[in-house]
Amino acid sequence: MTAEAKAATPAPVPAPSPLTERQEARRRRILDASAELACRGGFDAVQMREVAEAAGVALGTLYRYFPSKIHLLVATMQDQLAQMQTTLRKRPPAGETPAERVTETLMRAFRALQREPLMADAMVRAVTFADRSVSPEVDTVSRLTTAVILDAMGLDGPAAPEQLSAVRVVEHTWHSALISWLSGRATIAQVKTDIETACRLVDPTTPRG
Repeated sequence: MTAEAKAATPAPVPAPSPLTERQEARRRRILDASAELACRGGFDAVQMREVAEAAGVALGTLYRYFPSKIHLLVATMQDQLAQMQTTLRKRPPAGETPAERVTETLMRAFRALQREPLMADAMVRAVTFADRSVSPEVDTVSRLTTAVILDAMGLDGPAAPEQLSAVRVVEHTWHSALISWLSGRATIAQVKTDIETACRLVDPTTPRG
């Protein structure tokens, strides 16, 4: 590599240091406070000062963990997805085909969000409003969603490129269906139909059309 090329190559970004047990506990309290406030009043109820007070941390400490409300709510969505993934792994879907299992998984996830519509709306709005500064957190949400779908598919080995493409379509459909339901433009029945239709893509043995 030439000196010019070396100079143009960006330095690697160091990996963040793992949190200590105390820091992890503090982060857990912050995420729990964010979720509780979102459940009570949605997006507008999640104010950084109120989150700090509910979590028992200084406001400056909260901002060191999460630079903005959007960062915090996207992290809350990450946390909710991780909890959902743990639950689904303990009680996996029972469908016979990958399409049936993915449909069951996403509908279970949808029903969980349906029970807390204000929190669901707050998290979706945060992901929608996120700018480039929140890209790593949004990417984590996408990776978690992909992992949940791949778990449900029950593949014997790594997913093929066409399967990953199908998973992305399913993710887009699920996200769009959730937004449509939250805005009152789709019924639960319509959401289920759209998700079932998209999920056929992950199973080449399932008739389409």
